[in-house]
Amino acid sequence: MKRVLTLTHDSIIESAPQMNDGMGAVVTFLGVVRDTEDGEAITAINYEANEEMALHQFGLIFDAIEKRWPVESVRLVHRLGVVPAKEASLRVEVITPHRAEAFEACQFLINEMKDKVPIWKRPQ
Repeated sequence: MKRVLTLTHDSIIESAPQMNDGMGAVVTFLGVVRDTEDGEAITAINYEANEEMALHQFGLIFDAIEKRWPVESVRLVHRLGVVPAKEASLRVEVITPHRAEAFEACQFLINEMKDKVPIWKRPQ
């Protein structure tokens, strides 16, 4: 399984999926900063991470995905630092032969990331 993981302070730039023969599904998820948090207006979210541990935890999550689904590739970009409201803070792309496993693997990745990866957010 091809793995691309990027933690960046730059805006997320979308790119076209790179699929091999036999692949029929691409699921792309964008997480966008809302302009409210817990009912309060905000202008941005500041994301901080323990980058070394985050990379390690993402590796474990990718390992679990590779064992469970026939995923060709996973590309994940997570922004760090201040991300203004209405801008993407997360982009996930999963490529598989069929749609069901692409959706399942993408949802699994996001849920595991929220539970296990040391990235914290502070609304502003």
